[in-house]
Amino acid sequence: MDYKIFFNDYSDSIFSLLKKVDTNLINQSIDLILKKNNSGNTVFLVGNGGSASIASHVCVDFIKSAKINSSTFNDSNFITCFANDYGHENWITEAIKSKCANGDLIILISSSGKSPNIINAAKYCNNNKIDLITLSGFSKNNELKSLGNVNFYVNSENYNYIEMIHHIILVSMVDIIAKKKIWL
Repeated sequence: MDYKIFFNDYSDSIFSLLKKVDTNLINQSIDLILKKNNSGNTVFLVGNGGSASIASHVCVDFIKSAKINSSTFNDSNFITCFANDYGHENWITEAIKSKCANGDLIILISSSGKSPNIINAAKYCNNNKIDLITLSGFSKNNELKSLGNVNFYVNSENYNYIEMIHHIILVSMVDIIAKKKIWL
């Protein structure tokens, strides 16, 4: 196998997907994040598996680089307790109920857009007027894609491409906010 060809095709595929990101959604997201931060609220980032890792990384960057009050639910004791007591499909909803204050912002990340715990949390946010940003991929008809105030969708069926695009979208927001705060 020629790894150079593979890598060039791989990076070209990711670049092609990045060019399709609607930057108006990034602007809307930044406005929402800054509004929440200026009101003293917290931005919670949540995902499963690789998306949980993205949530952790972006959370730290929000705090350190952009000075945005941010948190995740990625403590294993917390997750296993809530999943055990409320069921895996409900643990995120119950975490939101227990940890989030009125006015906080939730960012839900799901490559498939159909993870039951993520969908249930998004529906809870909608029913309780909690502002929500979603990031999903795979099917254009995935349920998560229409549940947020702002919805990012990556038109790919490749997990790694979707996760990379989600990650880049989120870290670009961190960098934009950090630069914006310097300019103010």
